[in-house]
Amino acid sequence: MIERFFLKDYLSFKEVELSLYGGLVVFTGPSGSGKSILINSILSSLGNSSCEANICESSTSWEFDADEYGLESDDINIFKHIKKEKSRYFINNQSVSKKAMQDISSNHLRHLSLKDYSDFENENLINIIDTRIGKKSNKISDLKDRYKASFLEHKRLKFELDKIEEEEKKIVELKEFAKFEIEKIEQVNPKKDEDLELLEIKKELSKKEKVLESLSYANEIFNSEHNVFSALNALDVDSSFFSDAMNELRATLDGAEEKFSALDEVDVEEVLNRLEELSDLKRRYGSIEEALEYKENKKAELEKYENIEITKDELQKQVSILNSEVNTLANELSALREKELPLFEKDLNSYLKELYLRDCSVSIKEIPNSEFGKDEIAIVLNNTSLDKISTGEFNRLRLAILAIKSENMDKNGGVLMLDEIDANLSGEESMSVAKVLKKLSKHFQIFVISHQPQLTSMGDQHFLVKKIDDESKVVELDFDSRIDEIARIISGDKITPEAKKFARELLEG
Repeated sequence: MIERFFLKDYLSFKEVELSLYGGLVVFTGPSGSGKSILINSILSSLGNSSCEANICESSTSWEFDADEYGLESDDINIFKHIKKEKSRYFINNQSVSKKAMQDISSNHLRHLSLKDYSDFENENLINIIDTRIGKKSNKISDLKDRYKASFLEHKRLKFELDKIEEEEKKIVELKEFAKFEIEKIEQVNPKKDEDLELLEIKKELSKKEKVLESLSYANEIFNSEHNVFSALNALDVDSSFFSDAMNELRATLDGAEEKFSALDEVDVEEVLNRLEELSDLKRRYGSIEEALEYKENKKAELEKYENIEITKDELQKQVSILNSEVNTLANELSALREKELPLFEKDLNSYLKELYLRDCSVSIKEIPNSEFGKDEIAIVLNNTSLDKISTGEFNRLRLAILAIKSENMDKNGGVLMLDEIDANLSGEESMSVAKVLKKLSKHFQIFVISHQPQLTSMGDQHFLVKKIDDESKVVELDFDSRIDEIARIISGDKITPEAKKFARELLEG
């Protein structure tokens, strides 16, 4: 709840400080005294409106996740709007954006001055009906948990399946491309460093004839080998060094001759063609190693595409099973809601009768499965859709929805701000609104501007807004002062004894 409000320098208000209680807080006063301005400044202090006040500040007992907004929280959290050259917003003296303040306060505060359809949204109506069912049986709580888990899992897997099916044609094309690339490389079937070896062979082939001719001349040295041995012996010189040298030379020349003779079996055209094939791969992939790596990557891709098809088959089976499970659970939920619907409609119409409205009809129609089942709740007032009814009817119907919802509320519902909800209503209608608001005030702190004695008399706290010398003042009224103010509302500035008597009866009643 809002426990304190402070306002400084806003239009006709110089300074206002209010200590606030729970329940129904009523603001009254003559026309033009500043009641709506005051309500607007309270909203502005919480980021839900804008005003030109120097300072407007609300102290609340609201709990929120301060860490999410990088704030420090306390038992009492102070929301402040300061306007000098520009608007600035603070929570517990820490600067925040207006949006952050709005996000926090929206979880605790609702301004019901406009046609806000959120109370008639399907999720809200479904939750009201389900809560009513849950008070009679715990079955629906477990059923909703199982349905939601199955629905969300079905939704997740269906999204994956749809994604695969959307890309299926693309995957087929990618598979064909991967196969083509693999086959193209495998047709060449390159080996690591094969191009280097072939280039060496090509080089050797180019000098084969010249080398073999040189070898034939070099081999003639062995024809004079015995002459060298004879000369060395004649000189008494050890000939072993010469023998070793000649053996090494013979091995070298024989090896070279054998190597080049082996090239006789090499087809030069095949070597050149092979080098051309490898050169094409190198131009495309950069090197033989990169071509081989690319081939392995494409094989891995191909395997992945094959696995996607397997995954698709598995997903189709899981989605089918979950779809059946979701439909079964949705049908069970619908059966429970269909059974509760007439009771909900009856209780809602009891409130509408109390609010001097004609009956409404509540129906369920089937829609595609959502997080809440397959049901959509529709409310029609006196055979008229909600967007066609008057603002007064809309507000009273909304009060009936809030009232029926509050019957099963386990915790405080926050703050409701209403601006002249009983305007243009008869005395009986005003009293009916007052009674419903009084019931709601057990679960909400309600701020309301009233021009009717019935609603005013129901207030747990009553503030009079009045102007003195063009300055607006706000005064909390005691019992006797409330009698005078309600009597003024009844009879005008000239208060009659009958008006005071009726005012006292209202308050004591």
